Amino acid sequence: MGYVDEDCVGRREPLSACWTLRFERLSPVRTVKSYKGQRSVTRDYWAATTARQLSCESHLERHHAMLMDFDPQVTGLVGQPFRLFWPGRRGRRGHVPDFFARLDDGGGLVVDVRPDEHIEPDDAEAFAATARACELAGWAFRRVGAIDPVLLANTRWLAGYRHPRNHREPAASELAAVFAEPGGLLSGAERVGDRLAVLPVLYHLLWRRVLEVDLESCLLGPRSVVRRAVTAR
Repeated sequence: MGYVDEDCVGRREPLSACWTLRFERLSPVRTVKSYKGQRSVTRDYWAATTARQLSCESHLERHHAMLMDFDPQVTGLVGQPFRLFWPGRRGRRGHVPDFFARLDDGGGLVVDVRPDEHIEPDDAEAFAATARACELAGWAFRRVGAIDPVLLANTRWLAGYRHPRNHREPAASELAAVFAEPGGLLSGAERVGDRLAVLPVLYHLLWRRVLEVDLESCLLGPRSVVRRAVTAR
């Protein structure tokens, strides 16, 4: 396994010697760069979970970074975390997974982003080798692709309010009190104050899971039913 240590020095060690490292705190093993003629678009994503930029090689990667940032089980997140090596069909192979996430139970999650229709034989081999390495390290492995469009649209909207600057008192506490009983999104916001001032706070609380709403059945709207969450991030 190749990785960049805390002193920003590149290292290569057996998986058994470094699987306990806090990869979520280390620098990426490679830099994502744009180049002429590339099919995908690179764009950074600022993760509220870590207050750090994540380099992404496509819009789909960025969207999955956003979903992990929104996941309350994720406490740490880094892109391009390390490079795995293994003997492949045509000699030694290497692969850099897209993301490493630290979970709230202390476990690790390795994520590769690739839609089903874009998986070539070499990709399948790389993902299988990564899954085996994760099993040995005691991490979970997930290969993800297309995202439900309703969930994506709603999460993208809330992500626009993920920055802590959108948390304002006393509006935040008043919204939590108002939605102790489930109610309509807009009517609840107007009970607290002017909608233009209150709605950004409400969306931020939904991002942080202080408040909850159905994000998968339909697009967010004035009548979406909001409730206070049992536990908040």
